[in-house]
Amino acid sequence: MHCAFDLEREQFDFLEITDQSEAELIDRVPVVAGEIRIGDRAYLQAERIAKVMAQGGDVVVRAAWKNVRWLDASGKPFDLIGHLKSCREEVIETPVWLGLKKKGEPPKMRLIALRKSEAATQEARRKINKEAKAKGKQVQPETLIAAGFVILVTSLDQEEFPSGTVLKLYRMRWRIELAFKRLKSLIGLRAPPAKDPRIAKPWILAHFLIALVTEPLSQELGVSPP
Repeated sequence: MHCAFDLEREQFDFLEITDQSEAELIDRVPVVAGEIRIGDRAYLQAERIAKVMAQGGDVVVRAAWKNVRWLDASGKPFDLIGHLKSCREEVIETPVWLGLKKKGEPPKMRLIALRKSEAATQEARRKINKEAKAKGKQVQPETLIAAGFVILVTSLDQEEFPSGTVLKLYRMRWRIELAFKRLKSLIGLRAPPAKDPRIAKPWILAHFLIALVTEPLSQELGVSPP
């Protein structure tokens, strides 16, 4: 199940149901020129971000240090970890380009990294080490360094959207999580009663139909759906 949530209207405005082979894609939803798409690490997809930008959209996406090929202005590899280590500011910003797997112009982005507090950094590293130990894996030193930052990439204009504004935009993602919780608790959205697509798909669509009907009414009345 793939959804898009309109933060301004506080409503889901896109739904597509596929099987498990379909991945999350930042360009799955038709692009509306001027819109801003906010996504977590799973949406750091260079080719698809380039498609969104080519159609007039912008993105704010969280990044992991090794999920993409980082390039500098000359097209050479950009040492993200080395750059983070060399900076002392609380908020770090620098231009970067995302390397494409196929031929094409790498999209130019703004990399914005917010330094975490010492307590938050230690907690993030503790979780990383715990998970790696459980899986019998070795943690890369770069991963522990990156754990000390919230790293974002965005195509938004720097003058209109300074780094502080971009960070605030990304924090609005929590409203999407709340929207899903509301669906689960208020309209009974949970696992379908059967694995058969002929049963599961209508079941999911019926529940989202309830959401589409009740959400606008709840906003007009200023109450939550029953």
